[in-house]
Amino acid sequence: MEDDARLMLERAIGDGRHEFGSFFLSRFFGMDVSYEEETCVVCFEVKPPMFNPQGSLHGGILAMALDISMGHLLKHHYSAGATLEMKVQYFAPARSGPVTCRATFLKRGRKVFFLQSYARDKAGETIAHATSTWKLI
Repeated sequence: MEDDARLMLERAIGDGRHEFGSFFLSRFFGMDVSYEEETCVVCFEVKPPMFNPQGSLHGGILAMALDISMGHLLKHHYSAGATLEMKVQYFAPARSGPVTCRATFLKRGRKVFFLQSYARDKAGETIAHATSTWKLI
């Protein structure tokens, strides 16, 4: 676990960029951000330093990945935004392998947007779902 944590920190410090698609936390957790037509996909590999005391991926890390997928989707199609509210439902733990968060729009307004994101494990099982309200900034 110590080696994983050291590698995570070295990757995060990396080149020091702070921009959409590459900022400290996204690099620290090894998040890869990509876009498909109307979706944003955030993928990362579950590592032991990300575990809660029960030995599974900490819910806060999963919530962050869901939030990043929705925020990056909004930025990609419109502009940067701020999360006004977000609800996360957790269905199953993740203990290893890749996790993929896929964000889509639910409703688009002029300044306020509603988005959702599903997190799936390596078997394709939905492990969490988030909905959120965003305001363009």
